[in-house]
Amino acid sequence: MSDTAAPDPADELGGPGRSGGARDVEGRRIAWREAGPGASSAPVVVLLHGLGGSRISWEPQLRGLATIARVAAWDLPGYGASPPLDGPTSFSSLADAVAGFADELGAERVHLVGISFGGMIAQYATAAHPERVATLTLLATSPKFGLDGTEPDAWRAARLAPLDAGQEPADFADRVLTALAGPSITPEAMAGQRAAMARITGAALRRSIDCLITHDSRPVLPSVQAPTRCLVGDADDETPVAYSRAIVDLVPGAELEVVPGAGHLLNVEAPEAVNAAIRRQVERSHR
Repeated sequence: MSDTAAPDPADELGGPGRSGGARDVEGRRIAWREAGPGASSAPVVVLLHGLGGSRISWEPQLRGLATIARVAAWDLPGYGASPPLDGPTSFSSLADAVAGFADELGAERVHLVGISFGGMIAQYATAAHPERVATLTLLATSPKFGLDGTEPDAWRAARLAPLDAGQEPADFADRVLTALAGPSITPEAMAGQRAAMARITGAALRRSIDCLITHDSRPVLPSVQAPTRCLVGDADDETPVAYSRAIVDLVPGAELEVVPGAGHLLNVEAPEAVNAAIRRQVERSHR
């Protein structure tokens, strides 16, 4: 199975997920899309996509937050245009990669935002590198794999089945995304998420699946000191409200916001609520 990055269907001007004024950057270790001012004094918002996402998953945030911050959405190592990690993909190595991404951005501290798998990575990054995280915003995520009793081996086998059959993520993106989305997602938003998933290779997705089933951040969450806000849609069956509530119960001072009518693709299903929450996080530490 190839580990060469799939072509980016949104890299042509006007493609799904393309933000007006956004620019793509090929860094030394991370590739990303960013919008907003490049000045060193500007707050920096870092966006970490989910298991089936990439840097183009965040179009509403790149467009909607660029007036208040420099907004940078990465391609997870091994995804899109980012090369894979030198060693195994683990939450520890991905947490260090987030700190390395902040270095590439020239940012001493960042406002860290993660959705789903990206929210898991953000938890470990905040615990491991507290001096680099000004605020933490977690979207549609959990503190542990299998809180509902899901068996990791069965879950892994189901997710790997299409890859084992020779398919690539682009081949089953529609089926996966339709199952994750809430009832009110727009065709434009779905097209953007489909394009984002099409940029992932099967080899990269396989590595992330193997990492995800090891997730259990509960031991480190009480050490998180960054102001933390969790958002989750009340129609999210993948990471339901109880999962976010479990995070809030463990992180000192964390806050929970439940978004009516939204499913798991929260940042594009309810962009106004997500952008408002991130904006408040930025403003609370820059008063």
